[in-house]
Amino acid sequence: MLVYKESMRNISIVPGEYYHIYNRGVNKQNIFADERDWVRLLFLILYLQSPVSFNNIGRQVTYYVKHSGFNIERKDLNKIYGNRTVELINFAIMPNHFHLLITENKEGGISNYMQRIQNGYTKYFNTKYKKSGHLLQGPYKAVHIKSNKQILHLSAYIHKNPTELKQWNKKEHLYPWSSYYDYTLENRWDKLLKRGVILSQFNKQNEYQKFIETSGVKSLNKDKLIDC
Repeated sequence: MLVYKESMRNISIVPGEYYHIYNRGVNKQNIFADERDWVRLLFLILYLQSPVSFNNIGRQVTYYVKHSGFNIERKDLNKIYGNRTVELINFAIMPNHFHLLITENKEGGISNYMQRIQNGYTKYFNTKYKKSGHLLQGPYKAVHIKSNKQILHLSAYIHKNPTELKQWNKKEHLYPWSSYYDYTLENRWDKLLKRGVILSQFNKQNEYQKFIETSGVKSLNKDKLIDC
């Protein structure tokens, strides 16, 4: 996890700006017990970008487990695209934490989005495993990303997170719980990812992958990531 000098409590979130959002399990514990849990959080991150609600997420999770994708009707996708309160740039979901790079479209958008994700996933997890109390380590953390260089380096940091997992080291672009796959191979999520913020700065997608591989961002001094 990144550690920032900037105070999390004093940050002002305003529309049009970019933010690094992250959180982890209490005491660094894993927040998933089986594949369906991973899929559930993935669904929430992708599809709660607008006020559109879904009555039977479990059915979508089952579909994903069988087909490696969700089965959302086009009319529902169009509702999301047309009324997003936040836009997701990239993400990585790890065994005990997650990272998001997002921008807010409407005032209060990030706060509402994260409340729905965290409360929804915690309620699901506690009900499924007959637990109570907090699953995540308090409120989400938010850091204002102030420059384009920061955006690029943060995207590299997020997409290289799976290198922490031995089985995915040097194969992080294939990791299914990250948007790195969608940036370099095939975009599974269409307009749910605002890839242009990053990819428009590279002539080809493989140039972005080369940038990630050579950035050295995982060994970068953490303070430099916010000062660059």
